[in-house]
Amino acid sequence: MKKTLIANGTFITMNNAQAVARGYMAVEGTRISYIGEQMPGLKEDYDEVVDGSGKMYLPGLVNTHGHAAMSLLRGYADDLALKVWLEDKMWPIEAKFTERDVRWGSLLSMLEMLKGGTTCFVDMYDKMDEVARAVEESGMRACLTRGMIGFPVEMQAAKLKEAVDFAQNWHGQAEGRITAMMSPHSAYTCPPEFIERVVQAAHDLQLPIHTHMSETLREVKENEQQYGLRPVAHLEKLGVFSRPCLVAHAVHLTDDEIETLQRHDVRVSHNPGSNLKLASGIARVPDLLNYGITVSLGTDSAASNNNLDMFEEIRLAALLHKGVSGDPTAVPAVEALRMGTINGARSILLDDVGILQAGMKADFIGLSLDKPHFQPQTDLLSHLVYSASAQDVEDVWVDGRQVVRGGECLTLDEEKILYEAGKCFERLTS
Repeated sequence: MKKTLIANGTFITMNNAQAVARGYMAVEGTRISYIGEQMPGLKEDYDEVVDGSGKMYLPGLVNTHGHAAMSLLRGYADDLALKVWLEDKMWPIEAKFTERDVRWGSLLSMLEMLKGGTTCFVDMYDKMDEVARAVEESGMRACLTRGMIGFPVEMQAAKLKEAVDFAQNWHGQAEGRITAMMSPHSAYTCPPEFIERVVQAAHDLQLPIHTHMSETLREVKENEQQYGLRPVAHLEKLGVFSRPCLVAHAVHLTDDEIETLQRHDVRVSHNPGSNLKLASGIARVPDLLNYGITVSLGTDSAASNNNLDMFEEIRLAALLHKGVSGDPTAVPAVEALRMGTINGARSILLDDVGILQAGMKADFIGLSLDKPHFQPQTDLLSHLVYSASAQDVEDVWVDGRQVVRGGECLTLDEEKILYEAGKCFERLTS
């Protein structure tokens, strides 16, 4: 079992008892074994000693909603309403995606995420075996799910079987770094009876459910017209909230709907960048937090964001709700950082990720403090939220293994990924 010591570092622990620690952090195998002011043992006790002087370390960022393969469509269709963007642009070209496209598009996203400090992500897509194999290669942690659109109707059974087979084959694989969920795409793309079948499969497999919900006002109104219920009540009726559930977006909610989510302990993935770009609206995050709902952050895909920079989402989450509410305390910096770390882990039922603390998984990242925008070092939590970006990340560890060193990814061939992703895009658009 490899033993690593980070010496003389500054640690943003996200532990309420001690938000910032200075000194030493020891890693044994896949877990943190010590963090504190005094050096544990002698340097000779460790296989590797990393000089943490001038560095700040924090838990790896957790991106709780995305579609990794869609990085191939970054910039392909911008400045459009969601319905037009999906139906006229995304779905037609996505229908051409092969396993090869999904592999290289996903690897392109993983490369971007790892180099930007994201150590764990949620992915909802098709051809998920390719995504899982890419996760295995990358060294990342991921919660993966075969997203299911309920049309054409004659394909429902095959899609559900694919989702079940994927979950059975991959849940707990890659040394435990891969977990699975069940995902009906949304209430507006899945007939009620199909959603009920997915819910039953989730019960059978004892897995959580992930779905898009109440992303646009148009979606909410059409759901009401078609089924007589808004999406929250509709999904509740179909049993979606009877499983641990993570919903993406949740932009258009009433007070009663927020109470419903709180009652069922539904977790919300807030996607501020994507919601702004698609003009979907602004989620009621301060109200969700006040109700004790677990709110995490997601980038959504690189086709609707157009980057996978979780620091940007953290900053948007802190700033956006101040601006629209007129309350500068609406989402404090520390709360936004929690949304990007520990809340993300809790949203996907990872109870040993998201905090730097003895016994937790060693998923953490290092940023150099020797940058103009981190000076003076008044409040490092504030600097991380309001000043930092993905480009500041220098070192990344997942499961105790270093996967990025000095900004270079150690597990993936960056040159090959960029070349192959470019070739895939050329084929898709030729």
